[in-house]
Amino acid sequence: MVRLSAAALAVSSCACVWAHAAHGETTELWQAKYGSSMDLSFSGVVTFAHLPHHRCLDEPDKAFDIALLGMPFDTSVSYRPGARFGPNAIRQGSRRHAANRGYSIPWNFNPFQQGAKIVDCGDAPISPYDNALALDQMETAYSTLLAREVATDFAAEHGGIKAFALDGKEHPKIISLGGDHTIALPALRALSKVYGEISVLHFDAHLDTWNGNLYNGAWTHQSTITHGSVFWKASTEGLISNTSSIHAGIRTRLSEFEDLTHDSEVGFKLLTTDDIDEMRPSGIIRAIKERVGNTPVYLSLDIDVIDPSMAPATGTPESGGWTTRELKAILRGLSSLPLVGLDLVEVSPAYDTSAELTGMAAADLVQEFLGMLLKGKGESGRAEWMPAIKEGVLYDERGATAQDKGTSAHDEL
Repeated sequence: MVRLSAAALAVSSCACVWAHAAHGETTELWQAKYGSSMDLSFSGVVTFAHLPHHRCLDEPDKAFDIALLGMPFDTSVSYRPGARFGPNAIRQGSRRHAANRGYSIPWNFNPFQQGAKIVDCGDAPISPYDNALALDQMETAYSTLLAREVATDFAAEHGGIKAFALDGKEHPKIISLGGDHTIALPALRALSKVYGEISVLHFDAHLDTWNGNLYNGAWTHQSTITHGSVFWKASTEGLISNTSSIHAGIRTRLSEFEDLTHDSEVGFKLLTTDDIDEMRPSGIIRAIKERVGNTPVYLSLDIDVIDPSMAPATGTPESGGWTTRELKAILRGLSSLPLVGLDLVEVSPAYDTSAELTGMAAADLVQEFLGMLLKGKGESGRAEWMPAIKEGVLYDERGATAQDKGTSAHDEL
């Protein structure tokens, strides 16, 4: 038995290393037999769309054009907590997204293959014990990454935002994964230092412009800053435009009519959920473009703008929302906006279904964000385009060079 075990061990040891005598190199068995292999949709360490993961805040030399940054903060909510787990839920929901299976039929392109460097920067370290500290940590993290040089010539030449920057430079774009809606405030504080006053495009069921001083229990300065007062606070600090900001998808109950007049005084125009019945997505798109004009835009999307039948995992759900299809159609019509930053907030996975409906919907919307940032950019970019297929007709807009590249290996779809 001992001799058999020793023989088996010897055979195993020989099989683990393949020698290349001519070069004096060795190749391990796996590499010799299978080579390098990619993760499947259900395997590997979870990042957004299987993107490379970097602890960007700990890697000062890490450059990128677009960063996904988690903001796991939820200690300013007024109802159900849990959005601190939102960044992870969105990443989990993106398991079937990847650079090699990112071609979108409606966008008629793959945002991961446009020439921009997109990375997942992980999560900003945030204190769960001290909101003032947490807000400073988020602002510092955002400012740190925003100050980085863009990574590629593609972004430097086609980013389209340097004309709005106070320093005349092209800055990276950051997509924040929330977290409750309070995370928009530190982002706006950081962005205002680079771009000045910013227009806010706010998709939400709620106004989030309530005066924090009027909250029941708001007895300290810090307690006036909540996920429901975030844009009021931004307005008082002079961070956002009071002539070009706009809500879309509002349907919440209010305390009184004065909530609407106060919202207008803060600086927002308002489109309700019901407006889509008459205006259709195309009308919503036109109204948003007319309102924001040619100004730097921060897009903030609360997942509760979607009806809870399709996105139940959120802290303050409201029935009667837009469908995911309606919202995607609106986003696709807004790619011409000069976006300087984006967020997706209020995903609270504890309230999701076992099928992870909300996480998957949120991940899909983040990929729409990538489409908005990159469609129409580059030498072959188009301001208008056709979907890859419409009413049974194919529209191939790849160009001859792209068509000659052939196909690459891909996971199941």
